[in-house]
Parts: sequence; structure tokens; C-alpha cells
Amino acid sequence: MLGNLPPEAATFVGREGELALLDGLLRERRLITLTGVGGVGKSRLALRSVHALSREHHDGAWWVELSPLRDPGLLTATVAHTVGLTELSARSPDEELCAWMADKELLLVLDTAEHLVPACRHLVGELLQSAPGLTVLVTSREPLGSPGEILVEVRPLPVEGPDSDALALFRERALAATPAAASAFADPLRAATAAEVCRRLDGIPLALELAGARLRSWSLEEMAQRLGARFDVLSDDRAALQPRHRTMRTAIGWSHELCAPVERLMWARLSVFTGDFDLAAARAVCSGGPLAPSRVERILAGLVAKSVVRRTEERGSGARYRMLDTIREYGHEWLAELGEVRTLADRHAHWYAALARAADTGWLGPGQVDWYRRMTAEHAQLRTAMEHLLGTDRPTALEMAGALWFLWFSCGHTHEGRGFLERALRSSPRTGTAYFQGMWALGLIALLQGEMATAQRLGTECVDAAARLADPEPELRAAYLLAVSVLMPGDARRALELTGPRARAGHGGRASGPGWLLCRLATGYALCDQGRFEEAADEARGLREACAELGDGWLRAYADYILALAALGLGHHGEAARHVRSMLSGKRLLGDRLGIALGLDVLAAAVAGLGDGELAARLLGTGQAWWRTVGHPQMGGSPSLLALRDEGERRARAAIGDEAYENAFRGGAAAPTG
Repeated sequence: MLGNLPPEAATFVGREGELALLDGLLRERRLITLTGVGGVGKSRLALRSVHALSREHHDGAWWVELSPLRDPGLLTATVAHTVGLTELSARSPDEELCAWMADKELLLVLDTAEHLVPACRHLVGELLQSAPGLTVLVTSREPLGSPGEILVEVRPLPVEGPDSDALALFRERALAATPAAASAFADPLRAATAAEVCRRLDGIPLALELAGARLRSWSLEEMAQRLGARFDVLSDDRAALQPRHRTMRTAIGWSHELCAPVERLMWARLSVFTGDFDLAAARAVCSGGPLAPSRVERILAGLVAKSVVRRTEERGSGARYRMLDTIREYGHEWLAELGEVRTLADRHAHWYAALARAADTGWLGPGQVDWYRRMTAEHAQLRTAMEHLLGTDRPTALEMAGALWFLWFSCGHTHEGRGFLERALRSSPRTGTAYFQGMWALGLIALLQGEMATAQRLGTECVDAAARLADPEPELRAAYLLAVSVLMPGDARRALELTGPRARAGHGGRASGPGWLLCRLATGYALCDQGRFEEAADEARGLREACAELGDGWLRAYADYILALAALGLGHHGEAARHVRSMLSGKRLLGDRLGIALGLDVLAAAVAGLGDGELAARLLGTGQAWWRTVGHPQMGGSPSLLALRDEGERRARAAIGDEAYENAFRGGAAAPTG
């Protein structure tokens, strides 16, 4: 099944009428917005609705979580990357996404959009106009105000009656907190008290969850008494708010007061995180004063038990945590009251800048897959850190943006990376290692976006900057960038002059360093371009051995790619197919869509050479689908890449005929790329 829908909660209470309404609207209308107070359950209702309908959309159902996003300019790139479009072309992100979605039949959910309403209104309008098969579901505290938008107000759960949905949810959360709560709901008199608690909380699900968690330490009667007193005190203070907003705010404030002082401090400090985070980050960012690092895990567990913090899925680095937006916003207000907003934002940003540096150091090594998964999981936090540093510490921002070159270059975040790099470079001194690394990373992005003239200019500037650093590693990286910028348009001779064995020896440096290995990759491709296939294979075997010693898979897969090209050139089609299948296995592990697209074209040529025209046609169709996700087929029309693809098509058509080819190609193009 295509899509990326988060898993649903184990149980779902009530909402039968809303679910039936949404089931009809999502089949008949194209833009539906769920509105309502924070904590009322908009996201959970949306998730239940789209799970039920996801299989009815040929291209899947896609969930875009917007709460961690603060820069409206990154909205389109965020949506594009979520649906699998890594947008490598130089066209604007809006144009690229609209073109990609034009023939898609998919369901897109924009979750928590209230802080990005103008940007969402514009993007949704463009997409709906361009993609007739698109349906958009939005959750937001306020409408988008778009033409044709259908508004569905998500109201609190019904509170009246002994079998009310609010009471059922309260009971469920209470029993999850402590099995001893069962007796409170079995007795009719005490059940009436529970119903009164639900009425006090207006049936707002988040408020009910917070209250249910408190039954771990209180009796139902104590809760009703204290909650009633608390509401009487606070409701007048929030008179300017709408009743349900006032109820939600009061319930959160009540829960806040019931936390120990050190838990309140932790709550406030955790509000600096956007999206989910791990224990190591919480310990590094939130420690200080009464919050000793050794106490963080225990205090975090206490906040989880009180439903203030939620524990999310396990990832490679262990458990991850997050706060609902409504709760995080409340904590951030307290952080401002404490005067710690800037201190915590600085601490958060510098923690993730250090993480970026560590990832850069470990990228070409045995932990590569783990780093890929971790940095993908930390994407929202990395973005938040970069935004803060660009306004407060430009040198560190530039260093961080350059250190994340592999995230921009290999993992598909090209437009975002380009934006950060250009902003960081704009007012930075044009000297030093960080400036070189930033320019080099920007040049890599230009390559992927097909801007070879820009990449060549940046490559030339990098060569000059590296010469001033007098360090072999930057010199080799600069040579690689300049070489590829002239190689893809067809100048293999110049590329070999820049990266061949003699040029590498002239620079010196470690033969296992990233710059040296990248130069070997460029050399292998250039030799294939010149028809020197035996030499190319020797270069690729050397590169593969070096990568295997390092434990690297990303460059090693590209070495397999060169070996496949060389085998093709020598007429060894079976050998080429074996090498490229190895390459594709490595690229899938790292989500390298460009590498997958390149590999499928080679595999198609290989199997066409073996006489299997139908499989070749299917592979070319699948390759075309992958090329569309990266946005710029055959690297902007590289002559050698186009020639390879065209040769595979020619052989396939000759083997099975045009009609069979077209049918097989269409079947391959319909294959999922997720």
C-alpha cells in the first residue's frame, strides 16, 4: 500500500457520525478542513478517516505533519519530500510539485496547518488546479479560506448519559493509568462523579486524557473536588477566550500545577523541541540548575505517565518523545516567564550543530545507515536549529549547513539545503574551511538540479578557496565538483585531468578520505565515457575495496554502478546486471532516489542485452517513475545517460515490438516508488 500514514492508536472512541460524514466528503469533494480547538481530536479523526480510504487512492495516502515547520518557505519542499519527490531540478518547488502531481490520484493530509494558513492556502490552490486526481484533507484551528473548501468543525465528545463517548474515553485513559480505577466506574454514584468530571472538561479529549492520567495518584472524588475549585479560580482569568478554549487552557494549567516543580521546569524546557526528540537531546538541552542530567530520564518518564509527553516509536537510537502542540505552546509560555527562551534555543541549536558535525565525520563509515536513519528522524530539529542559528550565530549556521551536505545531496532535501546554504553564505567571510565546505555543498546541489554552469562556477571558486587552505582534502573535493560539472555535459578529458590518478597524487591526502574516493568515482565514469572500460573497471574495483574497508555503502554502490557500466561497454550483460543489482540494494538502504533511478536505467540496458525485452521495458518504466521523483531525468539531459537509456529502449523494442514495449513500460511506470 502506497503512503506514509502513521499507525493509529490502539483504540478509538466515538465519532461515528463524523467518520460517516468524512467518508462521504472525501469521496466527493476535493478540499476538506477539520477545524476545532486544540486538543479536540482533529488529527486522530483525520487519521482514522484516511486509514479507512487509503486503498482507494491509486497513488496512496500521504500524511504531512506541519507542526514542526516554522518557515512557510519550506512548506512545498516538505510536502514534496513527504510524497517522495526529492525535487532535484532547478524549477521552483511549486512548479515541480504541481507537475509531479498532475497525473496522480492521491489523498494528501496537511496536519496542524493553523500557523501556515496563507502558505497552505496558496499551495493547496495550485495543487488542486494542477492535479484533478488530488484530494486534500487539512487539520487546522482555523479555515484556509480557499475556494471550494468544505469545513467540518470537530466538536468535543458528547458528555451526557451514562454511556457517553466522553465518559468512555475518560474510563479508557484512567484504566490505562491504573487498573484500580475500574471500581470508580463500576459504582453508579462514583460513575456519576466521573460524568461530572467529563462535563467540567467539556468532553475535550486531551483534557480527558490529562485527567485520566491523574487517577494514578488521586481518587475520583479528590479529582472532582480539586478540578472544580481550579476551574472556578481560572475561568474568569480567561474570560476573553471562547468557552472551549478556556476549558482546554484551564485543564492544561491545572495539570501543570499538579506537576512537581522540577517537572514544570522540564515541561517548559522541552517546549524548545519541534517534533520528536530522543533522551540524549533532552538531557543535553534541558539539564541545568535543579535538573541534573542524571534526573532527566526519570522526570521525563513522570511527564509521560501524566500524558504531558508522549513516547513515540522506537528508532535506531532508542525511544523518542514528543509533546502535543497545545501542551508545548503552554510550556513555551512558561519558558518565556522564566526568561530562558534564548538560552534554551541556543542550547538546542548548538546540540544539533554538534550532531551534524558528528554525522559528517561518520557518514563514510560503518555507521552510515544508522546516521541516515537518525538524521532523517531528526530532520525537524535540524531545521529548527538552522533557522535559529541563521538569526543568531551565522558562522555556526554555515558550518552546520556544510556539514549536512550528505542530507542535502544524498537524501533528497535539495531545495531546503540550497536555501540554508545560500542564506548562510550570503554574509559570511569568503575565507576559511566552513566557507569552502558551504560552497562545495551548494555546488553539489547545483549538479543535482542540472545547473552545470552554476556548478562549474562554484567548482572553480572551490578550487581557488581550497588552494588557500593548503589542505589536500578540500582540494580533492573541489576537483571532484569541478570534474563532474564538466563531465556530465560531455567533457570527459577535462574531468580526467582534474581527478585521475596523476591529479590525485599531486594533491596528496588520504586515499581513504572522502575527497580521494569521490575523485575515483568521477574518474571511473569519465573512463567509461571515453570507452576505456577495462581501466574504468580497475578504478571502480579499487574504489569498492576502499569503501568496503571503511564500511561505507553509499559510494560503494556507485562503484558497483561504474562496474556495471564498464561491463555493459564490454558486452558482458549478465555481469552488468549482477553489479547493478548490488548497487540498487545499497541505494535502497539509504533512500538514494537518484542512485536508484540511475541504476534502473543500467539494469534495463543489461537485461535488454540479454534478450529480455519485456523486463527491460518494465524497468525503463519504473526508472522513469523514479526519475520523476527526483525531478530531473538523466541529470538534466546528460548525453551519456541519455544514450544509455535510449540503447536499452532500442534493444527492448527490437526484441518484443512497439505495442508490447508500451504495455510493459506502462506497467513498470505504475510500480510504487516508496
